[in-house]
Parts: sequence; structure tokens; C-alpha cells
Amino acid sequence: MAAVVAPPPPSAAPGGGGSSSRTESYVDTKRKDDVRIANITAARSVADAVRTSLGPRGMDKMIASANGDVVITNDGATILNRMEVLQPAAKMLVDLSKSQDAAAGDGTTTVVVLAGALLKHCLPLLSSGVHPTLISDSLHKLSVKAVEILTSMAKPIELSDRESLIKSASTSLNSKVVSQYSSLLAPIAVEAVLSVLDPEKPELVDLKDVRIVKKLGGTVDDTELIKGLVFDKKVSHASGGLTRVENAKIAVIQFQISPPKTDIEQSVVVSDYAQMDRILKEERNYILGMIKKIKSAGCNVLLIQKSILRDAVTDLSLHYLAKAKILVVKDVERDDIEFITKTLNCLPIANIEHFRAEKLGFADCVEEVSVGEGKIVKITGIKDMGQTSTVLVRGSNQLVIDEAERSLHDALCVVRCLVSKRFLIAGGGAPEIEMSMRLGAWAKTLPGMEGYCVRAFAEALEVVPYTLAENAGLNPITIVTELRNRHAQGETDTGINVRKGQITNILEENVVQPLLVSTSAVTLAAECVRMILKIDDIITVR
Repeated sequence: MAAVVAPPPPSAAPGGGGSSSRTESYVDTKRKDDVRIANITAARSVADAVRTSLGPRGMDKMIASANGDVVITNDGATILNRMEVLQPAAKMLVDLSKSQDAAAGDGTTTVVVLAGALLKHCLPLLSSGVHPTLISDSLHKLSVKAVEILTSMAKPIELSDRESLIKSASTSLNSKVVSQYSSLLAPIAVEAVLSVLDPEKPELVDLKDVRIVKKLGGTVDDTELIKGLVFDKKVSHASGGLTRVENAKIAVIQFQISPPKTDIEQSVVVSDYAQMDRILKEERNYILGMIKKIKSAGCNVLLIQKSILRDAVTDLSLHYLAKAKILVVKDVERDDIEFITKTLNCLPIANIEHFRAEKLGFADCVEEVSVGEGKIVKITGIKDMGQTSTVLVRGSNQLVIDEAERSLHDALCVVRCLVSKRFLIAGGGAPEIEMSMRLGAWAKTLPGMEGYCVRAFAEALEVVPYTLAENAGLNPITIVTELRNRHAQGETDTGINVRKGQITNILEENVVQPLLVSTSAVTLAAECVRMILKIDDIITVR
């Protein structure tokens, strides 16, 4: 058995002697049962906390941290990440939602709710005296069979079928705070993922190639996909610097255009004015020499990496750069350099001696644009552009922008799932009810205790449609019973339509999700529950 971990067991009673306690055959398992029940209760309380935010009619959570930061979201992974969970078994559910976020990107609430329901159905089995290992093995068999059932329900799609990809992305966005903008954000997500897709390795999509830039002002309607680069900063305006350059030759530099400094901290005392003038003159000549080299390579746009130790550019160098008609964007973050060089198809330059024309990137236009209250720098018409894309997210306040970014990330992940595993299944609780019914029928063919365990877990899968109906304000018992009845008649694509408040064919309503989201939710939830079941003691160590 795996062990999580509380205080060491009390020592043998005084005067009892060690030998008699060793020969005793009776073992008290009450403590182990208590630990298991405590773990299950703690994990279930975490699942109940996010259960109300499942589905398109789910509630949002406002998360207030000690330093006054407020986040409004109904993304399961975000809620659980921000929660301070102390109980070790409950922390496993937080990690479970992180795993689902990494594997599929969507379904983070579903996976936690499923795990909570499976744990709930473990309690009566444990109290009936079923051994935890047997329950665990049955759960493993159930998850394998459930994936088979889901795969048999799935419908294959092609990447050329953009309609299906957009339907799937908008289903993911429908449960978010920004659901009313799903008709705008879903095509953006599809377009962004398809633009970074490598035709030679279609199953590998790196979402780091899609950069999301947030800018306050306007509404979410103003969000746009930009073929090129966007910097959330202004152009340097020192000495009347340029704000627009056409036929740009762009250099990304990682060195400083400022007078050299000594390697160690020391001071130079200058007593004579002539010497001071000479120092200033040398500084000017040094900077001018650098700028002449930059200009001779044909460069007219400079992106300068942020420097920690000293200023990357001084007022003097900015003045000379403006005179040389070179547009300057300074304080580019170090983490962005890789993305920028990949997009511009150029090389970062670490030393002025290596400044050559072949290391430059080319673009039709670099300009500063006013957006809301601030300004951004846009680079468009990039020649031989790398496979990247940029999304500029707008919003009326920071909470909306942050939530729009999280929702867009989920939509991007859904499209990525479809690219790597090209199958769609119905949403709206249809696959869960179908799994529940088929597993219930399969349980009758299993011998002994296994069949009993599988039947209990098959019932647990009904928690998803039940919760969807409950959160939509419908009568969950009536809805789930009717749903079961329709599936028994062979209508496998029937699900809960929360907009109309009734049971309909969910594929006709365009409520679809990637197969990968559902299969990973079932396998990860089963894995997590098995791990919690195997724990029989908590040992705290210093």
C-alpha cells in the first residue's frame, strides 16, 4: 500500500512488555479505515467546491487573495490553483486538475467532479467490507472499458473541416464568463492554431508559438488575430524619434548602446575640465561608432533587450539613433526574444562586432498605434515569417481581460486536442450517460465482487449530466431519467440542452468536444481515486 502520512502509533502500554504485543494476532484496522474515510471526505469537499461552476450555466467564483488581488473565473484549474489546500489527499485533486490542464487544456472542472463522484461511491463499498485493492482494480478495468466506449462513439474529422473545429472551440467557450463573445474568439483560436501547425509534424502543436498580448481599453469585441508581432510598449520618442517605418530592416540586439563601464565597481576622479570634455567626447565617439556600424548594415528598426545591470540605451544614444532615422523599441523582455526571432526569421545579435545584414529580419511596416489609453507597436507584412501568431486581447477592465485570456487558452487547447487526435464526440452529458449504461450492462457479465464495484462506479458517471441539469436550474432527477430512457432507445447523441431546458440531439445543437478531453478526464480521475484508495495511513515526519 502507498502511504500518505500522522503521528507515530502510541508505544506499547507501560508494563505490558514487548513480547506479548508481538504475539498478538488481532490487528485493529479502525485507524486505517478512519484515515481512508478522512482522505475521501477531504477530497470530496474540494470537488464540491468547484461542482457549481460546471457547464454553460455554471456559476463563477471570485477569488480574493490576501494582498487584495481579485480573480473572477469558472475555470476549474485556476480556482483550485488559487485555493489554499492543506490536506494531502485534497492536494491530489488540485494536481489532478493541473494534469488535465496539461493533457487536454479543457475539462478541468469535469475531471475533479468525476473524481469526487467516484470517491463518494467508494464509501459504501468500503463500509460493506470490500477490500480497497479489489475496488482499485475494478476501477482500472472500468477506465479502460470507458475509453473503448468513448472511442466507439467518436466521429472522425479532418482539419480542413473548419466548421467542426470552430463548433468545438465555441463549446469550450460557452461555459466561460466571456461566452457571449464565443462567435468571435472561437474562429480566432482555430486560425491561431492552424497558422502555427507544422505540416510535417501535425500532431505536435506548441502553444508557446501563439502569443497573447493583453491591452486595457475597448471591449472583448476588439480582440483580433494579428499576422505579425505586437509589443505592449511605446516607441522611444527621445529627440523626435520615428514612429513609423516602411520596408523595415529589423535587428534584435542583446548588447548595450551606452558608454562602456568597468567590470568592477570603482570610481574615477577627474579634476580637470579638459579631461572631462575628453571623456564626454570619447563617449560620444564610442556611441557614434556603434550607430554607424548599425546604419551601415542597413538596419532601420532596433529591438533592444532589457538590461538588468545597466541602461541598455542612454539619452545620448537615443538622440543619435533618432538622428540616424532608426526606430527604437527598448526593454524587450528576455523571455520574448526566442518568439520574436522565430517570427521575424532573424538572429539575435549579442555583440556589435557581429552586426551583419544577414542577421536582420524584414517587414513591410513597423508603426506605433494608439489603442485605448495606451499605445502598441505593430510589425506587419513580415518576410518569410516563422510559424507563429499573436492575439491582441482587449477588455474594459483587468478582470475581463484576464478571464478572456484564460478562456482563449482553453479554446486553443481544445483545437490542439483535435489536431493531435482527430475525433469529436457529443457534449451535454451524452457520453457520460452512454458510458454509465454500457458499463452497467457490462458489470452484469463480470463475476463476483468486480461486477458489484463496476456497477457502483457506472452510476457515479451520471454526476456530470446531473450537475449540468442542476446548475442550469432544471430538475436533475427528471432530466437524467429522461436522458437514460432516450439512450436506452439507442439515441446515443442525446444530451441536455441547457438553452432550451430539455433533452435534444446535442450534435444538431453544435455542442461537441474533442475525444481527448473526455478520455483523459476519465483515465486521470480513475488514476487519482485509485491512489487515494491505496493510502491507509498518514505519517507526519519532521
